[in-house]
Amino acid sequence: MGEHAQKRIIRKLDLERFLSKIAPQPSPQVHLEQYTISEQVASTMLYIAAYTNNDVIGKTVLDLGCGTGRLSLGAAYLEAQEVVGVDVDKSAIETAAENSRMVNLAGKVQWVIGDINSIAGRFDTVLQNPPFGVQNRKADRAFLVKALESGNSVYSLHNHPETDSQLIRQLKASGEFLQVPPSPFLERFVAKHYGSVKAVYAMLMTIPRLFGFHTKIKHDFVVDLYVIDASKH
Repeated sequence: MGEHAQKRIIRKLDLERFLSKIAPQPSPQVHLEQYTISEQVASTMLYIAAYTNNDVIGKTVLDLGCGTGRLSLGAAYLEAQEVVGVDVDKSAIETAAENSRMVNLAGKVQWVIGDINSIAGRFDTVLQNPPFGVQNRKADRAFLVKALESGNSVYSLHNHPETDSQLIRQLKASGEFLQVPPSPFLERFVAKHYGSVKAVYAMLMTIPRLFGFHTKIKHDFVVDLYVIDASKH
């Protein structure tokens, strides 16, 4: 903990307000499954990483598939030592760089245009909102493998395995997150790649109508945040 434990804790509401300033993907591409993470989910994810597990403040952080930079800039705002955000989409990175200037964090994040395998080296923490594999099957698995190779602690969002109306109602009522068991498949997959699932938190993600096949003005669905120990990789 050391000197970093003495730093001021940022309120979750202030973190949400900060994240709401970060512009989403201007022209999302369906094949890349570019759903900008909501500020509520991003703030919960960052809060758990920073204040429950001490995995952000003073740490080196990698954001795989960073999009327009909500998780990267959130980590920088929470005083990560070094942040790298990587995305294959040039327009997303350009927006992320503009976002960093707008929130006065220019130079605090190193932005990389490239696929996830363009990153080498080891980080304390990996944050990611990967494609869920809806449009391209197994797309999320490549991200998970790279995350486990790249970080000691991994925070990875995945689609909840089923549509659970009762869980959605519970999450709407609580306005927070609920601990749930891991998917047996993902737990085995993580173990196969030398990681260990420490906890899984279900959260409600709300996204606006983005694509022609979306039939509702907004869509609520459950995402699971996997907290993974990859230090033995």
